[in-house]
Amino acid sequence: MKIKKNKINLKTYTLEEHLIEFKNRFLKIFFSFIIFTIITFQFSWEIFNILALPLTKISNNSKNFHFIYTKLTEGFMTELKISFISSLFLTSPIIFFQLYKFLEPGLYKNEKKALVPYVFFPPVLFMTGILIVYFIVMPITWRFFIGFQNLDIKNGVTIILEAKISEYIDLILELFIGFGLAFQLPILLIMLTKLDIINYTQLKKFRRYAIVLIFILAAILTPPDIFSQLILALPLVLLYEISIMLCKKIK
Repeated sequence: MKIKKNKINLKTYTLEEHLIEFKNRFLKIFFSFIIFTIITFQFSWEIFNILALPLTKISNNSKNFHFIYTKLTEGFMTELKISFISSLFLTSPIIFFQLYKFLEPGLYKNEKKALVPYVFFPPVLFMTGILIVYFIVMPITWRFFIGFQNLDIKNGVTIILEAKISEYIDLILELFIGFGLAFQLPILLIMLTKLDIINYTQLKKFRRYAIVLIFILAAILTPPDIFSQLILALPLVLLYEISIMLCKKIK
């Protein structure tokens, strides 16, 4: 009977070689980020228009809807922020790949296979959170807040939303990051289970407390309307249940 052995790169690296390897991979990430920043800067306002679409579509005054900026440098800094964030998003697969390649020489074959899901699924789950924000959370939340406008002078003083571009982008980033990080819950629970910090039985017993904590987290990460909180909380509860099933298979 043949015994399969895990193969590992037996070549030893000096500290200097490790630092050179790290520097080379860091430079690849850095120059990729710079290139993407230059490219996305050229399309920053097109990107902003896409991000603003959920708000402009539901505005009662959509034909004349506009954003404002109140500081001389605010327009440029917002444009720069959009290009930086877009570049970071586009560079993220390269970051994960370069990190994996840096660690790869010191890993056994089975360890490489075990690491692949932790490289692949976090960006996918993060992107899932962003898509839920853009297509579900933003339209519902914006409709709630836009309802405070009063465009009919017969009903009293006219109240019109004049959103600042910097504040709008900051709010969107908070939602994107909040949902993206919250959707990493299965990855976190599976890692903790593999490290024997928690187990399936504990997760099952902790379920009711976890659900309460999830709704508290949703209330913190989302605007104060119940719809946004439910949209974040319900998928997280589902992800928690999926995590329990996956952790059950981990010995």
